[in-house]
Amino acid sequence: MGGALTRGGLPGGPDTAGTQPGAEPRPAATPRIVGIVWGLLILNTLGSAGADTIIPLPRSLIQMVTMGALVAAFTLALALNLRLHIRASAFVFLLTLLLVPSVISSAYLESGFGALFRCTRLALFIGTLWLLSRWWDGSLTFVRHHIRMYFAVLGSVAAGLVVSPGAAMPELYGGRLVGALWPLTPPQIGQYAAVITGLTVLLVLGRRTDRASAAVVIVPSLVLLALTHTRTATLGLFIGLALAIGSLIPTSAAARRFFTWAVVCATVAAVGFASALQAWFLRGQSKENFSNLTGRAKVWDALLAAPRSTSEKLFGVGLGDKSFGGLPIDNSWLAVYNEQGLIGVTLVAAIIIVLGSVALLRPPSLQRACAIFLISYCAIASYTEAGLGDASPYLLHLALAASLLAAPAEVAPLSTPEVPRRRIPHGAQRSEVT
Repeated sequence: MGGALTRGGLPGGPDTAGTQPGAEPRPAATPRIVGIVWGLLILNTLGSAGADTIIPLPRSLIQMVTMGALVAAFTLALALNLRLHIRASAFVFLLTLLLVPSVISSAYLESGFGALFRCTRLALFIGTLWLLSRWWDGSLTFVRHHIRMYFAVLGSVAAGLVVSPGAAMPELYGGRLVGALWPLTPPQIGQYAAVITGLTVLLVLGRRTDRASAAVVIVPSLVLLALTHTRTATLGLFIGLALAIGSLIPTSAAARRFFTWAVVCATVAAVGFASALQAWFLRGQSKENFSNLTGRAKVWDALLAAPRSTSEKLFGVGLGDKSFGGLPIDNSWLAVYNEQGLIGVTLVAAIIIVLGSVALLRPPSLQRACAIFLISYCAIASYTEAGLGDASPYLLHLALAASLLAAPAEVAPLSTPEVPRRRIPHGAQRSEVT
């Protein structure tokens, strides 16, 4: 899978937005270290929980690596931006406000000292985004960083599948694909595969990469997505791409052709492979188990029925592991309500609404389409996945959308030095032509 990391290919190629007709020129080159910082943020959000790996990794070691990646990201970003040049960003501002209910609720230690640790982690995460906002100029630079890093993560998943198929698809997870080298759950792998597939498809439609380089990313990613049997990621990919490509249809003939063929292929697949698709979608579950979302609905009902004080309703019980009664909540809105209260839910809703509104108000462009895909994907996934209220891949996806929607920084015009006028003798000022 490393063949896509070549110069000029999809993930590793330079952003040529400033050299193509109709593209907005980039005001300045983005330092390469910014890509390293973005990669460290992604490493931090990989988490420490998952299936058993081929080589047992202590959870304390994994947490040390992920937290060390965040500290390194913040340190590098600060070294790059010592003068603290930041750009106004409603997204990061709202995230900063989200720290308030997080700290207030965590200070009561209802969730233990781990809540304060998670608040510190969230603060460093937001601080790093503020420092990186200096380079948010509406270009595709961070899209390429995003694809490159998650493609490397999926490469480790594929390597684990080749080395030990039994460990990569254990019976404990119903034969679904997990991370055998680094502990990753099927929903995580499905999310990463769906996001980079959607972004890569959009780059192809926008003619920012060639089809061969794109195929190196898309084909293996779709295979891994299918092996995870992740319904949320699959629906998020298709619905998000439909909305994103729909935003390009008025101005892109390639988008119109792709959309037409996609509709035809989807119709044929729905008619010819209906039974196979239904079996894949149900994952061997009964209709009753499927209707209550694999037990999620019971946890949600219990969470909403639990008695809460006024303070807990407003600010939550503090940042935790996104569980209730020992069971995962698996819903971003209920997880935020539990940990950051109604204030947290309001701020997270404001983040989605603000980003969505800005995207809808922008004229059609590839950057706008990528942002629409990311926002819609996160909104869809929030129903069965937690993460919008804490440092997570979902917040990184939304941060990428914010960078795409940022207006290009104005470039100061180059001042032309004034050429001193040469003094001409009085006698020479007379014309020699008489």
